[in-house]
Amino acid sequence: MENGGAGALRIRQVLLLFVLLGMSQAGSKSGRFSVAEEMQSGSYVGNLAKDLGLEVGELFSRGAQIVSNNNKHRLQLDLNTGNLLLNEVLDREELCGFTEPCVLHFQVLMKNPLQFLRIELEVRDINDHSPVFLEKEMLLEIPENSPVGAVFLLESAKDLDVGINALKSYTISHNSHFHIKMRVNPDNKKYPELVLDKALDYEEQSQLSFILTAMDGGSPPRSGTASVRVVVVDINDNSPEFEQQFYEVKIPENSVLGSLVVTVSARDLDSGKNGEISYTFSHASEDIRKTFEINQKSGDISLTSSLDFETIESYSIIIQATDGGGLFGKSTVRIQVMDVNDNTPEVIVSSITSPIPENSPETVVMVFSIQDRDSGDSGRMMCSISEDLPFVLKSSIENYYTLETEGTLDRESRAQYNITITVTDLGTPRLKTEHNITVLVSDVNDNAPAFTQTSYTLFVRENNSPALHIGGVSATDRDAGANAQVTYSLLPPHDPQLPLASLVSINADNGQLFALRALDYEALRVLEFGVRAADRGSPALSSQALVRVLVLDANDNSPFVLYPLQNGSAPCTELVPRAAEPGYLVSKVVAVDGDSGQNAWLSYQLLKATEPGLFSVWAHNGEVRTARLLSERDAAKHRLLVQVRDNGEPPLSASVTLHVLLVDGFSQPYLPLPEAAVDAAQADPLTVYLVIALASVSSLFLFSVLAFVAVKLCRRGRAAWVGGSSVPEGHFPGQLVDVSGTGTLSQNYQYEVCLRGGTATNEFKFLKPIFPNLPLQCPGKEREENPPFCSSFGLNIQ
Repeated sequence: MENGGAGALRIRQVLLLFVLLGMSQAGSKSGRFSVAEEMQSGSYVGNLAKDLGLEVGELFSRGAQIVSNNNKHRLQLDLNTGNLLLNEVLDREELCGFTEPCVLHFQVLMKNPLQFLRIELEVRDINDHSPVFLEKEMLLEIPENSPVGAVFLLESAKDLDVGINALKSYTISHNSHFHIKMRVNPDNKKYPELVLDKALDYEEQSQLSFILTAMDGGSPPRSGTASVRVVVVDINDNSPEFEQQFYEVKIPENSVLGSLVVTVSARDLDSGKNGEISYTFSHASEDIRKTFEINQKSGDISLTSSLDFETIESYSIIIQATDGGGLFGKSTVRIQVMDVNDNTPEVIVSSITSPIPENSPETVVMVFSIQDRDSGDSGRMMCSISEDLPFVLKSSIENYYTLETEGTLDRESRAQYNITITVTDLGTPRLKTEHNITVLVSDVNDNAPAFTQTSYTLFVRENNSPALHIGGVSATDRDAGANAQVTYSLLPPHDPQLPLASLVSINADNGQLFALRALDYEALRVLEFGVRAADRGSPALSSQALVRVLVLDANDNSPFVLYPLQNGSAPCTELVPRAAEPGYLVSKVVAVDGDSGQNAWLSYQLLKATEPGLFSVWAHNGEVRTARLLSERDAAKHRLLVQVRDNGEPPLSASVTLHVLLVDGFSQPYLPLPEAAVDAAQADPLTVYLVIALASVSSLFLFSVLAFVAVKLCRRGRAAWVGGSSVPEGHFPGQLVDVSGTGTLSQNYQYEVCLRGGTATNEFKFLKPIFPNLPLQCPGKEREENPPFCSSFGLNIQ
């Protein structure tokens, strides 16, 4: 009886959900099977595939499984045959109590596509319980003046079986005073009543005993017995009477223990002991006795155990009021339990998939159902998730949901999601349940490696040691695992003539770059090449970056003198008129340096001179100038040693030798004007115009005179030419070297001087400036007979 009552309470928890499931989706298939209770585990129930019209292979391919709301696996499905088998011994009384028929509801969950099939299993009752009396001995005190036909209520027997196997009848052993009568109360339970057939006589027989037998309707029938002892009480001719024959009370299920439920009241017209009334429960079940208690004196019924609407919705209690003489009266109290929102919704997970690949739209992540054991609005539920997540809830059948991705996911943006499924009922106050799941996103190779820079500039000093580490490149991949492992390689150069593989190498694992051999700044100043970074995904993705290697200069080149030439030929002689003023430009040393920067900054220094103090060298431009006025005592020939040194560390240098010849006969007007005079001429425009006019007239006159003298001297030379001269004949280079951009010469200095050969004094024939881009020659028709001697200054000597 105890187990049967508990089973009846538990089974009510899932009845509502199964009823709702049975009403959902009018087009869905359903199957019904029947099995007798107490069959062994593994017993055959039926063939699911045949009953639902499915192929056996379809059950296996779609991963069919049996699910129930209470997560108890009472059935097992053989996917190979489609047979439904018992997974445990079923006790109908435990599962359904007194509910008839006893039907269990299950769901067949199939995937690909997702489908729910309903099946029902009817558990048939067998006669496995005998009627049982809670009290093995009943004591009845009956007044002797009880009239014939008086009815006395006996304790009923309990039979957990139902239907034809339930309690059917009561009998008593043979006696001359009583017979048994069966009564059916409002909840359809059968109770025995003892009917008096013959008046009792206390003086004749003070007590009687007999056996009460309860029989069920099974085949074969089962029975239970109890002993009844009747004590004849002396005269008490008034029975207690209740004020109400039926009490109805409503009480919320969350009532506090000890609270008053209802007070029943009866009265007895007798006096003394026969008028004292005591109240007791009559025919009360174990649940009633555990939940309520009655005060025998006052009739107060109070709560002793917690109520649960989801387990028992109402109680029907028979209250017996007995006086001191043994007479009693009865009344029925019906206690209706009112539902309150005291059950939070439940989430039952059927399947979950994690991790899920990124870039996969509308993927089913989770299949689950929700339930609430409350009723009414308290049992209605809403299911939701956070709106800022790329997931969506979809309802399949009532209270069944699928959690799916709303679109494609990006693992690089977010690798995992903590999803909270919130289920809220509509009761007052509202209760909610939060179910948390973590969904991991697996990686797909959808990101190419990305360099930290689009281009890299590296510096290396020339003459480096081989295998020198010169820098590195770095790329990252937002993917994970092998998809994020980056390898580096060199791209083929755009110039096929560039031997890139022999100049630079790269570490494939970390992108470090190495110079394989010594680099020469003068040969290769900039090296540009591409680098590829590829991941190890399938297919592999890659990206490129540009690397520029700038070779830094080292001071490994000595200055090179361009002028005067040092080619081992006859030394170049510079001619200086003795009338030259201090600061007169004698020559200019022109040099270059193959290096760059400060390694190419040149400075000039006069190391050695025939007459110290006569000449000076300007340190920054290499101009050789006179330091003082020349005199007749100064030697005619001078040798100057000039050193050219760069500004490197350590400095490198070169030296050059200049030969200077002091000559007479230069006219002062053709010498360079002092800088002070030039500055003065530029200061006043009117003075400049006057000087230009005077110089033009004087030049024309002087040119005419010099032309006449030159013609005379040339004619005389043809007749009187003997021997050579102290100055070697021949043509000197007609042009000075001018290196643009070196800062060595600010202007071109060029003069043509013709000397008459054969004279004792080698006097100058004429002196005139030569303008650029004009052919250099000596006047007169005697050029072919006596070729002029031209110095490196552009002076032609005849």
